[in-house]
Amino acid sequence: MAKVPRVTVSCSAPYGEGGLGQIFKQVVEEYRRQDQLDCYFAGRVPRGDRMGLEVSPWGLGMLLHYTPARFRPDWRADLAADRFDRAVARRLEGGETFLGFVGQSFSSFRSARRRGFRRLELESPIGHYSYVLRQQQKTDACGIERGWLSARHHARALREYDLADSIHVASNYARETFREHGVPDEKLILKQFVPDERFTPSRRVERDGVYRVVYAGALTALKGVHVLLDAFSRLSGPAELMLVGGWASRGMRRFITDRMQSDPRIRVQPGDPLPVLRGADAYAHPTFHDGFGFAPMEALACGVPVIVTQDTGMREHVREGVNGFVIPTGNVDALVDRLEFLQAHPLIIEAPRGPTSRSMPLTR
Repeated sequence: MAKVPRVTVSCSAPYGEGGLGQIFKQVVEEYRRQDQLDCYFAGRVPRGDRMGLEVSPWGLGMLLHYTPARFRPDWRADLAADRFDRAVARRLEGGETFLGFVGQSFSSFRSARRRGFRRLELESPIGHYSYVLRQQQKTDACGIERGWLSARHHARALREYDLADSIHVASNYARETFREHGVPDEKLILKQFVPDERFTPSRRVERDGVYRVVYAGALTALKGVHVLLDAFSRLSGPAELMLVGGWASRGMRRFITDRMQSDPRIRVQPGDPLPVLRGADAYAHPTFHDGFGFAPMEALACGVPVIVTQDTGMREHVREGVNGFVIPTGNVDALVDRLEFLQAHPLIIEAPRGPTSRSMPLTR
């Protein structure tokens, strides 16, 4: 019987928190279930998990809060990824397979090779970085904020693509962005992800005639938050927009605060989106790029119809007019049209039932 290779996993996200943390958790737990997990590195690990190794790069907090990096989302993202990567590289010991998350694995990959790891695998929850950079340039042009992806961060990811023996992607949409930039199909592995089982519809929802629209996730231009605010401003009748998340730049904070002052129907709150989703009539996700899209999948699991763009892997889970709609990216008129449709014609949908996270070869 062939020996099952042991896997070391690395991701800077707090285990299980946010979209990236959810993907990280499912990757770790799948390897643990198959008895392949050696250990994992994370920005934060669950208490008592002996396989988890918490990595807190020394001095990172001071760099992010007391230097000019605090004004630049791209510098902050690059510094955080690079410092985490270097810290993991120093702590690596011997092993068989190392799986790192994209943009934060270049130093770890080189260290793993020196320490005898036989296979390097790259987890890419988003599309090819060159495609992401192109989409970010579109939102940078709106002048609200600078995006998170810097030229240095982009260049590091390209080197990771070259070093990796395989690249894991979360949707066929993401796969196409890699194919567009010359990555061969045989190097790509598709993974399926599902929301946490706690995301279920409410058994009892009392309606008060207010049309409630929800968005959950990072409040950034790349996620299309400005498009959503422009569209919502054109809705008539009793309506409310709840933004569940936090902003990463002063520019976006000013932009949203100004809109809230002119339109009291807009609200922002951090924390768990589940209670808000259970009272929602529609979920809007007008992103300019998402390799998968955990938040709209969570909305579907709660029985809420979704509106997503063509630039997200989530589009593969939308049945037009049945559980939601797919609209052109950045098109305010299309978003207004679909929001008004759901306001006048509510969709009653069943929560999807899917497999747990599993790896499978891509269909060519």
